[in-house]
Amino acid sequence: MRIGELSERTGASRRLLRYYEEQGLIAAGRCANGYRAYDEATVDRVTQIRGLLDAGLPTRIIKQILPCLSRPRTIHFEDATPEMIATLEGELAGMSARIACLTRNRDAIAEYLAAVRVDR
Repeated sequence: MRIGELSERTGASRRLLRYYEEQGLIAAGRCANGYRAYDEATVDRVTQIRGLLDAGLPTRIIKQILPCLSRPRTIHFEDATPEMIATLEGELAGMSARIACLTRNRDAIAEYLAAVRVDR
């Protein structure tokens, strides 16, 4: 598939897909006319990348763990170095803190809405 179709199917802009390629997160073949050509598995790969980015992981870490992803949302990392484990533990702690903050904010907004609705 060409970059436009990949963009439509994943919701990632063409520019973002080229950036992912530049960073070594995805790979494209080339057609005879020089256009990028992606295989079907790239759709899942882009979905994984976007999910990991949304979770707060930087691309440098994503690049390291991508080879261990066998399918969306499943990570297999058999030879993790102590440094990688420490890095991922730090990322996990950061995600947990962001989740706690989002939960507090969501609960505060829900309470506000409930109070506003009662007053109406």
